[in-house]
Amino acid sequence: MSDKQKNASAYWKENIKYLTILLVIWFVVSFGCGILFREALDTIRLGGFKLGFWFAQQGSIYVFVILIFVYIRLMNKLDKKYGFDE
Repeated sequence: MSDKQKNASAYWKENIKYLTILLVIWFVVSFGCGILFREALDTIRLGGFKLGFWFAQQGSIYVFVILIFVYIRLMNKLDKKYGFDE
């Protein structure tokens, strides 16, 4: 295996690791906070709405958008690390 192939393989391994971590976070927030932990979160109010309801309706979307920007930042660093930046 050439250095270029090893470099590309390491790049994709790290990329998949980042994707897995970010998708798990998104799943926990959207499914966990919006459905599984809803009753516990409903004891807290945010803007007049129960927190469980807020996560189900708005919070998971906000977290998803934040995770997109986190992914962009991580990928820019990863591109620089492996020499794929422009």
